[in-house]
Amino acid sequence: MTAELVRGQNHPLSEARLEIRISAGTPVVAAATTADENGKVRGADGVAHPGTPVLPGLEVSRQPAADHRLAVDLGAMPEEVHRVSVLLVLPGGGHGPNRFGAVAAPFVAVTGLDGTELASYTVTGLDAETAVIALELYRRQDAWKVRAVGQGYAGGLAELLTDQGLPRAHHLAATVEEAVARALARSVSAPPPRTADGDRSRQPAAPVPGGDQAPGTPAQPAPQPPYPAGGPQQPPYPGAAGAPGPAAGPQPTAPAGGPIDYSHPRRQTTAPPPPPPTAPPAPPGRPAQPVAGDATGWSMEERLYNQVWGMFEDLARTTAAYRSAVDFAESRREKELDQALSDPRNRMGGQGDAARQAAHARHTQLVDQARAALDSDLAQLTAESEVVEPALPPAYAGWDNPVWHGYRVPMEIPMAVRLGDLHLPENPSLRIPMLVRLPLERGLWIDSGRSGMSDETFADAGRLRRLAMDAAVAHAARLLAVYPAGEFTVHVIDPAGSAAQALAPLVRTGVLAGPPAAGAAGVTDVLSRLTQRVDLVQMAVRGGAPDALPPGFDTSEQLLIVNDFPHGFDDRAVTRLRYLADEGPAVGVHVMMVADREDAAAYGPLLDPLWRSLLRLTPVADDHLADPWVGHAWTYEPPLVPPGSQVLEQVLAQVARTRRDGQR
Repeated sequence: MTAELVRGQNHPLSEARLEIRISAGTPVVAAATTADENGKVRGADGVAHPGTPVLPGLEVSRQPAADHRLAVDLGAMPEEVHRVSVLLVLPGGGHGPNRFGAVAAPFVAVTGLDGTELASYTVTGLDAETAVIALELYRRQDAWKVRAVGQGYAGGLAELLTDQGLPRAHHLAATVEEAVARALARSVSAPPPRTADGDRSRQPAAPVPGGDQAPGTPAQPAPQPPYPAGGPQQPPYPGAAGAPGPAAGPQPTAPAGGPIDYSHPRRQTTAPPPPPPTAPPAPPGRPAQPVAGDATGWSMEERLYNQVWGMFEDLARTTAAYRSAVDFAESRREKELDQALSDPRNRMGGQGDAARQAAHARHTQLVDQARAALDSDLAQLTAESEVVEPALPPAYAGWDNPVWHGYRVPMEIPMAVRLGDLHLPENPSLRIPMLVRLPLERGLWIDSGRSGMSDETFADAGRLRRLAMDAAVAHAARLLAVYPAGEFTVHVIDPAGSAAQALAPLVRTGVLAGPPAAGAAGVTDVLSRLTQRVDLVQMAVRGGAPDALPPGFDTSEQLLIVNDFPHGFDDRAVTRLRYLADEGPAVGVHVMMVADREDAAAYGPLLDPLWRSLLRLTPVADDHLADPWVGHAWTYEPPLVPPGSQVLEQVLAQVARTRRDGQR
């Protein structure tokens, strides 16, 4: 049950991984501070804002918006953090109202990853304030609680940060304003207000489950993640990360002659989207035709992200309903048979046969009704998928999408990247893109061993290893393609040189940081350099001087591809690899393992944490991705390049040319 808080009231939190959903009615900046047990913020590295949106256990949106989703993992908070304050700030520079008293009272809700609302608070009583501490999460005796604060500051963010004991608060406030100005400059304008006829309920798109699970979150974004971290959270995508929210309620229908409602009948979203394209009215009794980008968000990329994870949520929900109905029909049939045949006199003869026939007939009727409802939903989702798939940008599109033939290196990092497709056995042809939020929050393990769905076609272990390396190259190429030139660097460790053929596209185009490292000496050299990089960045961040790095330091995101593990690795190299997997993602260093877990088992339990910390993907279809929301086992399909296609090398060549042009 939701706790509706008033100012000063607190409420215990039963979950560690949370979303904080904000609805302000006007674009606001969402930020957060982390403080010690005395409520003091230790420095600029304790403030999450659009310029620095990610802190350990915390992520905020990257630009002002009327609706936000903040991702919080209390279990990942540093031990010195005892308080997390959620801040709302009106953007300056004439971008909207100049005081909170002129807008509707902001609404803030703390939810679990399944969308269940744990506590909510409407921030009332504001007037001249331009910044407000909406609520705070605080630690008491190893337990976390949420408190409604509602403390406003007429002096804006600088006054608020000063009150929290932050040194050089005005300087940081100016930094935040610059980040907000950059975000506003590259964002599209907010859509005009919708009338009541076009309103849609506030409900998030599905974030992506974590662990060995389909990746969420919203902001988890989501989408959650999502899929998945950093809006829309969440997910998430995954990732990024949670699970889809509760079942949708009835949707409003447009009155006769009014605007068409293009939403899926079970789709709920967080805020009114821009007006849909003009389309002729649907004939009576037929659903409106789906439209690509029919979801919330101020940009088409964000709307498509939310729409994809909305489709994931819809498919999960309708399949769960069908399976539940079939289970009910079977249990009812068994109960009716037990009751009818409990009397030995009815077990023989016409009366017993009639009871059995009636029970089987009712079972068939219930199953047929459930299947008809499922088929109707699947048909609508299939129609939506056929519209959405061709409209996806390169970061979300499959390698067979024509959008890659017009590819240009992007100027900005996208919200998410596609790592494959997800589907369920009720309709294997309906594929939902598996979107994971960027930057990656965890590394990848491309499993080169036999999986539960591998048949005799893949009995050859050598072929499976080759397919795994092909999948790793496809993932790496996509990450290189979706980042701006020079902002993503790839290293390769191939101790025995067994992946030379699969790595050829990366080597020929010159997009690698250097030749693939071979032998024990090459393994040691690459791991040493990346470990040193993680240490340097961590020291700079902890020292409050993130710009105080050596001249010529490569600040781009780093990806390390490790093939044929554990060949060429000694105990020290394994320790360094685990360190990179654990500490690297927070400072932009990511690991992609290409290995068979059985081969790695020689190290015993030492590598179990490494296995659990990475997202396992397979080079062939496999149903290992679990969804804790409804209990589905999603089948994962890797994003392989179509046979004979040269699109991957063409894209990598374009990346290499753009890099060379930028260095001239």
